[in-house]
Amino acid sequence: MTDSDRSLARRAENLATSTLANALDDFGLADMILPTIKAVAPGLRCAGPAITVRQSVGEVGTFASEDFRVGAMIDAAGLGDVIMIEASGANISTWGGMASFAAKHKGIAGLVVDGGARDLEEIVGFEFPVFARHLTPTTGRTRLKVEAIGEPIVVDGVPVAPGDLVVADGTGIVVLPTDKAAEIIEAAEGFDADDKAAIEDLAGGLSFSEAMAKYTRI
Repeated sequence: MTDSDRSLARRAENLATSTLANALDDFGLADMILPTIKAVAPGLRCAGPAITVRQSVGEVGTFASEDFRVGAMIDAAGLGDVIMIEASGANISTWGGMASFAAKHKGIAGLVVDGGARDLEEIVGFEFPVFARHLTPTTGRTRLKVEAIGEPIVVDGVPVAPGDLVVADGTGIVVLPTDKAAEIIEAAEGFDADDKAAIEDLAGGLSFSEAMAKYTRI
């Protein structure tokens, strides 16, 4: 991750996904909001460049145990990265407590999987941000195969390229394309400033209707 990437990720981490969604609307990128994948527990959030992973899915015994390759995902990700996994929405776990500990220890920012995760209590205990379609005890070993790392993927219907900036919180997940991320964040910071100003005005006696008229994007 470059210094510029780190700076953008820090700025994005201070913004709610709802605020970034307002900016995505203005850029005609409302389709870069993941519609269904959510945090596995309250209070989780992360922001960082995407490390992309694509998996194939089968019945138990379809693949060799070594095809699971969770370690390869963690090895590919660096400090502040977000691992993004395309797994066909399968209700099969590709991630658990031990992987969460290893990723947290390495400084990886979080994980988003269009599939399943398990070991919720350990994930919460290790304070590693995981966002998944399913929570399930079913192991992915011999059911999942890592086909590619570092190639364009589709997660929850949203195209994700390596290096796209991913921001995830309790409300949802947004993907900021690399070539537009700086502009989107700048616009979102303007909306965030309006939100803060509106709260001050409300505390000072302005009615909510008056605030809505004054700040048209809150």
